[in-house]
Amino acid sequence: MKPPLSSSPSSASATLLRKGRISPYIFTLLVFILFITILQSEDFTSYIFRAEFTSDRPFHPDQTIPTSTSKFKQEVEKLAFAIGESENNCDLFRGLWVRDESWPIYEEWECPYIQPQLTCQSYGRPDKGYQKWRWQPYGCSLPRFNATLFMESLRGKRMMFVGDSLNRGQYISMVCLLHRAVAKNAKSLKTSGSNMVFTAEDYNATVEFYWAPLLLESNADHPTTEKITERVIRKGSIDVHGKHWKGVDILVFGCYVWWAKGVEYINILRGSFEDEVKDIVKVRTEEAYGLAMEGMLDWCERNMDPKKTRVFFTSMSPFHQKSSEWGGVPDGNCYNETDLIDDPSYWGYECSKPIMRVISQVFSRSKFPIMFLNVTQLSGYRKDAHSSIYKKQWVPLTPQQIANPMSYADCVHWCLPGVPDTWNEFVFAKLFYP
Repeated sequence: MKPPLSSSPSSASATLLRKGRISPYIFTLLVFILFITILQSEDFTSYIFRAEFTSDRPFHPDQTIPTSTSKFKQEVEKLAFAIGESENNCDLFRGLWVRDESWPIYEEWECPYIQPQLTCQSYGRPDKGYQKWRWQPYGCSLPRFNATLFMESLRGKRMMFVGDSLNRGQYISMVCLLHRAVAKNAKSLKTSGSNMVFTAEDYNATVEFYWAPLLLESNADHPTTEKITERVIRKGSIDVHGKHWKGVDILVFGCYVWWAKGVEYINILRGSFEDEVKDIVKVRTEEAYGLAMEGMLDWCERNMDPKKTRVFFTSMSPFHQKSSEWGGVPDGNCYNETDLIDDPSYWGYECSKPIMRVISQVFSRSKFPIMFLNVTQLSGYRKDAHSSIYKKQWVPLTPQQIANPMSYADCVHWCLPGVPDTWNEFVFAKLFYP
């Protein structure tokens, strides 16, 4: 009785070899060539590298956020700019701040582009302890920021930050991290209206900031607009700003402060700001925020190529305006705070919860891979690092304010160097080692 025929490759190859139709050496060479061809093919690579929307942890104990939704488990090509992979899929956003005397990555005096709102040393801050903290994830490490690698990858490209003044602070931080890799006479930073553009001539590259504090067209779009309480956004108007983002290779969105500070409702304009009679409806802030997030994601789906571009969204930057939230003195804030909050469960600003839920709901439905930088809780520990009173004051202080510095301390924005540098370390890590 003949043995059953086998259809396995090993049996077939053995039969060929026994019949002498092909030499073992040629056969081995053919198998090797076939393996390399498969390895380099797009179909095979797509199984290895996948786009992701992830913070790798819930935002808050009372709500579970999908960190890698099924939509982002689809097979896609290797992410643009990636040169490696993260260390055992480590959650970079879970960890602790450790004292490191080799920090900061740059000095305030080294970066000529820091705005006077953020130059705390120049405006008299007496200590530098807030600069000496490095973020250490549990079980892995952040890749060391490499300005030369970053600039080489940006050669011939555009990177843009879009959002409010906190996003602008992250932008200035990125410029400070990168500018040392650019020759002295081949770089410049210019401001024009809603745009700030850092140009690296030798690299034919730009790192830009675009002012859009509510993302949609609004009555706060002019960069000199005072913070108004009656905020109006126009529904479905993302392209008003989005037309300025076209052609960008790396986008970093961040907007929150204009939605959060003392505003429970936002006015939605249906129609045009030019209409003589305006059709306006008032909705809760989180609902309006959801419209902005949906508009942003819709724009990305229509205008960004996930095979060639990357999009990031930085979560809300926490405020430290009420020291009672961390067990401090009554009626206090970040003024004179030099220590970190050491409670790992600390969350702080309660207004952030509904906004975080909106982000979770909207992003989980997205068809475009957005890398979510979950910086809120880890930045919440840093009550020591705000500009406080050590900044240029844009309006004259009253005698009452001068008598009580706590009354005018800025507990929203951050000193540079400082916390926003860590946010950009995350951008670096997720851009090159996703």
